[in-house]
Amino acid sequence: MGWKDLVCYGSSFYETPNIDRLAREGMRFSDAYAACPVCSPTRASILTGKYPATVGITDWIDANGQLHPAKGRLVDVPYLKHLPGKEYSLASALNEGGYQTWHVGKWHLGAEGHLPEDHGFEVNVGGAHQGSPGRGGYFSPWTIPLLENADVPEGTYLTDYLTDQTLDLVRNKDERPFFLNLWYYTVHTPIQAKADKIAKYEAKAKKLGLDQVQTSTEGEHFPCEHKKDQRVKRRLVQSDPVYAAMIESLDENLGRLFGLLDEIGESENTIVVFTSDNGGLATAEGSPTCNAPLAEGKGWMYEGGTREPLLVRWPDQIAAGSTCPTPVSSPDFYPTLLEIAGIDAIP
Repeated sequence: MGWKDLVCYGSSFYETPNIDRLAREGMRFSDAYAACPVCSPTRASILTGKYPATVGITDWIDANGQLHPAKGRLVDVPYLKHLPGKEYSLASALNEGGYQTWHVGKWHLGAEGHLPEDHGFEVNVGGAHQGSPGRGGYFSPWTIPLLENADVPEGTYLTDYLTDQTLDLVRNKDERPFFLNLWYYTVHTPIQAKADKIAKYEAKAKKLGLDQVQTSTEGEHFPCEHKKDQRVKRRLVQSDPVYAAMIESLDENLGRLFGLLDEIGESENTIVVFTSDNGGLATAEGSPTCNAPLAEGKGWMYEGGTREPLLVRWPDQIAAGSTCPTPVSSPDFYPTLLEIAGIDAIP
């Protein structure tokens, strides 16, 4: 998800009232950055408090758990295809400190032996080696390991299901405090959404005249060797109805979670952190979103590839509706959250 994919960050096409609630009731960070412009390294950074090069994961891990062959003009530095077991993860620290620890959704940090349950999570719902829903897409039946045999009606939307499982975990929690690592697959490709929501945003785009504007422009050739014959195609406007519908489903489901926390009286006792792992996909054929005025997007070491939305709600500790201009990055979550919990980072 890109820096400008929320209304509270300036989007005028997407609709995110529930996520924007975090900005109203908490703090919006104007200069938050992912540790890498692609997913796996940033996720490893969040869980370890280290930069990708220190962990050894400096690129995204292929769907089969393998590394990509070198495609650049320079020899690539070898990188790991899993989060090493030696890393003392945020979940491990919290679990040993007395927290229930749950992972729900995308993992993308290794296969068997390197899954969430191997890194301090007591529960793992849908976390596997792959970084997207894969061939099965967002509608069941899914091809994601652990979810392939889920007992759900055909056509169930993945974001809804992951939220259903999350709500069950919260409702059935024990007396310990909980750490929920809710990493939705949304808005990773394939870009798929519910038909009624797509129709809503098709109508909205037409009403705003966005269906008549040029959506992308062809730029210079890609600087990388394996794409040197292709040109960059930059998305110029946020107007993709399917992507907008995906974001609305994400927002609705987070609203369900926030509603449950309100219902059971836990909102005032829960820190909520919302962020992303890389910038919006904006520079290739069919890219669904636009990060302007930031340059480029996912996969690029520019502002558009690394600058992220970051919202934090901490009742009675963070001033509601506040903004923080201090630059922060993915490794900052680990020491900050452990300090708040009163837990040492090193066992």
